[in-house]
Amino acid sequence: MKVLMVNSSTHEKGCTYTALLEVARALREEGIDSEIVWLGVKPLADCMACGYCSENGRCVINADAVNAFAEKAKTADGFVFGTPVYYAHPSGRLLSFMDRLWISAGKDLAFKPAAAVASARRNGQVCTMDVINKHFSINQMPIVTASYWNHVFGSKAEDVAQDKEGLQTMYNLGKNMAWMLKLIENGKKNGIGHPDNVTDVRTNFAR
Repeated sequence: MKVLMVNSSTHEKGCTYTALLEVARALREEGIDSEIVWLGVKPLADCMACGYCSENGRCVINADAVNAFAEKAKTADGFVFGTPVYYAHPSGRLLSFMDRLWISAGKDLAFKPAAAVASARRNGQVCTMDVINKHFSINQMPIVTASYWNHVFGSKAEDVAQDKEGLQTMYNLGKNMAWMLKLIENGKKNGIGHPDNVTDVRTNFAR
């Protein structure tokens, strides 16, 4: 089994990366592979919602991190999306990435466990996690929790290394992800797959 993790910070080895490393350590102890995908520093376009990708499974805006990640998502078993906090919100880069990934490759993420991880100097992590978690809940993805909210404190990696409770939370998040993945795998072996939900009705007005 394998978990894909996204580092959406412009700092490749900064606070978000440090948090994800602790998740990876816990997964490794449980015999589960992981990979941290850094989104880099180049501009990442948001979604045009042209409709092509939902029919063909590939985003046509440009050949960037979205399509590369979508290919890996097909065989991944779980996901962790990490971000720094900007004004009590995820990075714009992560939101553009997730919006395009969900509409073009959502079917390859559905029913797979996922978690949000946020890092901030002082505050705003819980609001940030709430935004990310909405992507999971609309796509039938079990949300993995930890022993506290999934966040760390610090303005640089060295600060996060001193946030012992934050790192403990990341470690427990990895353990809980491993536990959920093993339960799902055991269910499959016993003939229990994900539900075949009905999604063909769409209401185009609200009252």
